[in-house]
Amino acid sequence: MCCRYWMEESPELKPFVDAAKRSSLTERMENTLTRPLKTSGEIRPTDICVAVASDRNGKRAVFPMVWGFTVQQSSLFNARIESADQKPLWKEAFERRRCIIPASWYYEWQHLKGADGRKKTGNKYMIRPKDTTMTLMAGLYRLEEHDGMKIPHFSILTREPGEDIRFIHDRMPVILDAHDAAKWIRPDTSPDNLKAITGGALTGMVFEQVG
Repeated sequence: MCCRYWMEESPELKPFVDAAKRSSLTERMENTLTRPLKTSGEIRPTDICVAVASDRNGKRAVFPMVWGFTVQQSSLFNARIESADQKPLWKEAFERRRCIIPASWYYEWQHLKGADGRKKTGNKYMIRPKDTTMTLMAGLYRLEEHDGMKIPHFSILTREPGEDIRFIHDRMPVILDAHDAAKWIRPDTSPDNLKAITGGALTGMVFEQVG
């Protein structure tokens, strides 16, 4: 699962950040939700974040979005790729509203079992794909109403981890290269191609213990 990620003020992320800051939707969301767009540092569920999706004309655009679908006053910030195209909560978004969440790293806490068999939390790691400084996480989004305004909310898709990081956690985000990320958000990408895209998600990761 992914419940934190990190954004550096890097040349790779700057175009996304600048576009989100210019968006007229950003100011309206900040005023309605009374919190700012987060563009650097540690990003958490319920933050207003930078996201990439298709606009009404099917072209790539950058949007501010809130991290987490709101369900019964809780925030669902992850969705399993294995069932996202079938479960009612995610199905429509999988078919019509797909997004990419750009980041530098994502964080994960090591999940361990104690001598009594109970799960406990271990060290914190920062993780990203090998040979890159940018992490493009696949997500789904929907519109939720806040004080009469429709605001986009996203959840990050997760999958089984690659072998390099399986010792940390039994899930990881669906991370795409730039080519597949562009296809992922296209409204005309077929269901078969969507499965091929997520099936080819990046699993070779580098990681660093941070806590």
